[in-house]
Amino acid sequence: MLDASIRLSFEESEKAFLSSFACKAIDSRGRENDEESCFIRTCFQRDVDRITHCESFRRLKHKTQVFLSPANDHFRTRLTHTLEVVCTARCISRCLKLNENLTEAIALGHDLGHTPFGHSGEMVLNEISETGFHHASHSVRVVTKLEKNGEGLNLTKEVIDGILKHSKGKHGSATFDSADDSSLPLTVEAQVVRIADLVAYINHDVDDAIRAGIIKSTDLPPQAYEVLGDRHSIRIHNMIRDIIDNSENSDIIKMSNKMAEATSILKSFLYNEVYTRPEIDVAVQKSQNLLRQLAEWYIKNPDDLIKSLKHPMPEHQSFNRTLVDYLAGMTDDFALRRFQEIFVPHYYSLPELFKSKTEKSI
Repeated sequence: MLDASIRLSFEESEKAFLSSFACKAIDSRGRENDEESCFIRTCFQRDVDRITHCESFRRLKHKTQVFLSPANDHFRTRLTHTLEVVCTARCISRCLKLNENLTEAIALGHDLGHTPFGHSGEMVLNEISETGFHHASHSVRVVTKLEKNGEGLNLTKEVIDGILKHSKGKHGSATFDSADDSSLPLTVEAQVVRIADLVAYINHDVDDAIRAGIIKSTDLPPQAYEVLGDRHSIRIHNMIRDIIDNSENSDIIKMSNKMAEATSILKSFLYNEVYTRPEIDVAVQKSQNLLRQLAEWYIKNPDDLIKSLKHPMPEHQSFNRTLVDYLAGMTDDFALRRFQEIFVPHYYSLPELFKSKTEKSI
C-alpha cells in the first residue's frame, strides 16, 4: 500500500538541492479549493499532469503559431511552440537550480487560452468581447473556469500566476529591471517561462520563415547574426547560456545588455520582414473576416450557439461571454469547418434539403 513517503522524499530533495530563490513545493500557497495531497507527486508535478491531460492542451496542435493553417507539416503550431518553451525553460531552471516541475507546469499552460489563427484571432476577440480579450487572461479562465466541465483544473496559485504574467505584450520586455517591478510574478520560475517564451518564438519564427522561403539566413541583421549565431541551434544555445550566466544567484532572470540588444534587433527584423509581409497580411485578413462572420452569425442566431455548446451555458453568464469562450476554444480547423457548414453552399439531395427545412421549422 502506498504512503506519502515518495512525495515527501521529493519535497525533501527540493529543500536540499534547490536554490534559495526557487519555489519549493512544500512552500506553495496552495489551491483555490483544498485537496488531499497526492501520495507520489508534489503539487507542481500534479499540475503538470493536469495540464498535459486537459482538452485545451490537445487542441493546441491545430492552432496557429505564425503561419495560418500551413499545409507543410514542419511549420510550428501552438502546441510545438509550447513544447519548445517547456524545453528551454526547464533547461534554464535546471542550471539555476530552480523548481523544474513548477517551471514545466507554467510553460505547459501559458498558451492554453490562445485563439484560432494566432494573434490575428486574438485581435478579433478583443473587438467582440464586452470586457476585452487577452490570451494570458483567457488562459487563466481556461484552467480556472472552463476545463473539466466548468470546474477548472484547480491548479496551484503559483502556476496560475505564472500563466497570467507570462506575456510581455507587443512592445514589452521579457525581463524585469528589479524585484520592485509591480508586474513581477510570484516566482522566479515564472520569470524563466517568460524569457523562455521569447527565446522559443524568436528562434522558431526565424526557422519557419527560412523554411517558407520568406527570408534567407544571410538576410538576418549583422548585429543579430554576429551576437546570436549563424544557425538555429547555435542561437538557442547562446541565448540560454547568456541567460544562465546573467541570472545566477539572483532573483531576476535576464540577458546581458549585448544579448538583449541583439535579440531586440532580431525581433524588429521579424516584425518588419516576416509578420507584416503582404502575403501573410492577406491570410491574417481572411482569418479575421472568418471569425467576425462567425461571431455575427451566432449573435443573429443565438440558438445555434447554444446547441453547439458541449455543456449548458452557466445561468448568470452573459451571451457575449459564452460566445467569446466558444470562439476562443476553436482550433483553426474547427473554425474553418464551422464557417463552411454555415456559409458555403453544399450539394443536397432533395429529401435531405426538405428534411433540413422541416427540422428548422419545428
